[in-house]
Amino acid sequence: MAGRLAPLTTREGDSGSRAAGLAPRLALLVVTVVFAGFVVNAFQYVLATRATLGHVAPAVFCLVVMMVLQLGLFSNPRADVRGRWGHVALLAQAAVALVPLAFYGRGWTGMQGFLAGDALLVLRPLAGWTVFGVIALVTGLVQYEISGVPPEAVYITNLTVVIGLVVYGLSRLRSLVRELDDARSELADLAVARERLRFARDLHDLLGFSLSAITLKADLARRLLPRDPSRARRELAEILGVSRQALSDVRAVASSYRDLSLDDEMASARSVLAAAEVVVTVKYERGDLPPRIRTVLATVLREGVTNLLRHSEAGNCGVTVARDEHAVSIEIVNDGVRDIGDSGDHGDGIGNLRSRVEALGGTLTAAAGPEETYRLHAVIPLRDGGDGGDVHATGSRRERRGRSGQSRRSGRSGRPEHGPAMAPRLGLAVATAVFTGYAVNATVFVAAARMSLGGTFVAESCVLVSLGLVLGFFSRPASRVRSPLGYALLTVQAVVTYLPIALFENPYLGLPGLLAGSLLLTLPTRFGLPLFLAVMVSMGGAHFLLGGDSISVTYGFLVTVNHGLVVFALSRLRSMVRDLHDARSELADLAVTRERLRFARDLHDLLGFSLSAVTLKSELTHRLVTRDPSRARRELTEILGVSRQALSDVRAVASSYRERSLDDEIASARGLLTSMDIEVTLRLEPCALTPDVRTTLATVLREGVANLLRHSGAQNCEVTLTCRDDRLTLRIVNDGVVPADGAAGDRPVASVGGSGGSGIRDLTVRVSELGGTLRAGTTADDTYRLQAEIPLTRA
Repeated sequence: MAGRLAPLTTREGDSGSRAAGLAPRLALLVVTVVFAGFVVNAFQYVLATRATLGHVAPAVFCLVVMMVLQLGLFSNPRADVRGRWGHVALLAQAAVALVPLAFYGRGWTGMQGFLAGDALLVLRPLAGWTVFGVIALVTGLVQYEISGVPPEAVYITNLTVVIGLVVYGLSRLRSLVRELDDARSELADLAVARERLRFARDLHDLLGFSLSAITLKADLARRLLPRDPSRARRELAEILGVSRQALSDVRAVASSYRDLSLDDEMASARSVLAAAEVVVTVKYERGDLPPRIRTVLATVLREGVTNLLRHSEAGNCGVTVARDEHAVSIEIVNDGVRDIGDSGDHGDGIGNLRSRVEALGGTLTAAAGPEETYRLHAVIPLRDGGDGGDVHATGSRRERRGRSGQSRRSGRSGRPEHGPAMAPRLGLAVATAVFTGYAVNATVFVAAARMSLGGTFVAESCVLVSLGLVLGFFSRPASRVRSPLGYALLTVQAVVTYLPIALFENPYLGLPGLLAGSLLLTLPTRFGLPLFLAVMVSMGGAHFLLGGDSISVTYGFLVTVNHGLVVFALSRLRSMVRDLHDARSELADLAVTRERLRFARDLHDLLGFSLSAVTLKSELTHRLVTRDPSRARRELTEILGVSRQALSDVRAVASSYRERSLDDEIASARGLLTSMDIEVTLRLEPCALTPDVRTTLATVLREGVANLLRHSGAQNCEVTLTCRDDRLTLRIVNDGVVPADGAAGDRPVASVGGSGGSGIRDLTVRVSELGGTLRAGTTADDTYRLQAEIPLTRA
């Protein structure tokens, strides 16, 4: 019994950072070394029984098959272990784990742990855990039949359980490393979408105030010009200054998010409100503030003054900025409010402000008050408002974790499921069970030593203290292991590891593997790894110096390495399970951001065409009023219809994404182009289209016609829809375009400068989501071509 290898452990590193360091190759190395330790340990027992070729060769064959199956399939994150070949491999694993028992007896007991762990990976949970328990129980009964010693049967049963959990946990570790890497890659992609949304929000916050100020001052200058030219000139100078600042703001947002000066914004607000003949009262406690808080407060002030100018007829406005040791607040109160309903929320501006304030842990309220007043109030805690990372405004960490249970099991790569999803509680349970299993085996060694009551108490106390330190501190994701407390507890663990060995001259007492693993978790690699090896050598040396044979010495090396790596890996597993859950929750939050961007894109697609049509028809109507009243009346009727449709589109986008009729869009485009005296040619082949393809093609047609009207002097337009081979093609070609730089020919959209702006880019995204491509550019005959191609498999 002294030569059995009893694996166990779990530990997680410093909150998320330690998990991030476990790269796929390192995970494979840890898994390979641990599993090889089990195999080598079993081989030495077979070799010790009889060192003949006929006796050893079958064992080597079975062990090699076991390792190939384990590393090549069961622990391979890319393998479909729950498919047909997974079940076939499980039967093969059962053969090499169970059949040799009849030939090698106690030398083979413990290897059934591989089979037990693989059953958890291959079978559904209920069946897997049932088979797992049966294998452990049967292994213990076989050991009792062989030796007739109950403690040995208990030891082997526990060893089988521990090995099975280690096999399961480490196999899932490799899969989790890959899943976490995929999740982080997707997070990076979606973070771009979130930054685009933040960009749009910041652009609104920066320019909304400036444009309102320009409008106000331009109107004031227009009224002042006849009676007070000098003051009008001053106002025009301020308009020029504001416009230049607005341009500077745009450039700043385009390159990076700039820090706003609260002092400058306060002065600008005074000036603008005074120009609007609003009496301003300011109470401003100046003081140093973190840049992010200062910028958000300045943005709140900008938005507050902008809303005052847009939505009220204020005569008085009070601005108060106050702070204490815990928080800073800004309050803007004005009179003269109009009826703003119950919410008091003026569109996206206040919503954007609320997101920015909540991202710093603060609160923002905006509501009508008594006597036709309006109050905008923001409070930001100073302790949370430093320059740290953003906190998502979509919900608390607890809420995200609550939603994460609904996340998908596989990454976006579409690889097969690799066993059951490992929830944080299951990761904790596996780690705790393995650590406790190691302690149980150590307790068996303490009992087998037959020491005095006092000696047994001391040795068992050391085992329990070592287990408690790993479970209670070193393996906890939230523990700060690299701290003075961590180093002190690591010293305590070293004492309880070596004390019973020194006192009772028995190298089987204590849990040296837990110390080795804790060293890897606590210390930097340049210190932790040498000390890990030192513990391993010391345990092999202890067995040798205290009279152990070659098997015992080898066991001393192997058990320390195996237990130490298992402690390290399973502890990381706990951290990675938590990180993976958080990453999936982040994906859920960021998916909302992506949908908001899609919302904005669809809104542009729906309204861009309609508003362009309204503008063009309004200009045409203005020219026709005096010379062709009847046609002007018809155009006005069409304007009314387009505007009503635009309002319906807004409501449709606000509630859900509507499907567009391609036939309706074709008819609308023909009517609009004909009204603009543009000759239209339609060549449309009948094609069976799915709703998403039909909607996308309708959107492409809308945007193409809108660009034609905005950016060309077209007299002819040709729209073609063809179904050829494996692709569906929509092509819009118009004249009236001069080739850029003399270069002709279709080009990818990204290379076409000024060819439709964000509308074309949004179309590119929509078409690519269907597996298609969009090309836009000038041709050799001075025409412009917009062409969308979509695979017929999607159509």
